[in-house]
Amino acid sequence: MIDRDTFVELMSGVCSPVTVVTTMSVDGRPYGSTVSSFISLSLDPPLASFALHRTSGLLARARPGDRVGVNILGAHQQRLASTFARRRPGRDSKFDGVTWTVRNGLPHLPRSAGWTAGRVERHVDGGDHILLIVSVEEVEPATAAPLVYARRTFATPSPLAVAS
Repeated sequence: MIDRDTFVELMSGVCSPVTVVTTMSVDGRPYGSTVSSFISLSLDPPLASFALHRTSGLLARARPGDRVGVNILGAHQQRLASTFARRRPGRDSKFDGVTWTVRNGLPHLPRSAGWTAGRVERHVDGGDHILLIVSVEEVEPATAAPLVYARRTFATPSPLAVAS
């Protein structure tokens, strides 16, 4: 059996995209959280997935049938990533002081590197996390350099010189 700290250290070296997943309550209140587990799952049909901790406040608002937006953050949006990563139980909204708009009924962060939105199809048990499978309904491809997270720091990819 491996120990938890060793596994955490290994996984810290895996480069992950940085996104802010959002949803809107029926009374129009926005919810969002930084998520670094966003992946493409299937091209036919178009499916994406991400994981949320079982205690995430966003999980209760992203049930099967609910719509979610995924703001793919750009290299210029480190501050947003940190803002939406903080837990704020019983406190003001993470959206306080943040510029955002409503896009097809979902909170959208302008100037994001890319955007996708869809409907949560199902939840899959993943230990201390729940994997959400999302049927993709709209996309806006990334146009800016993406923000990534590895070794406990934010970064952006750069091309390597081609070896000759």
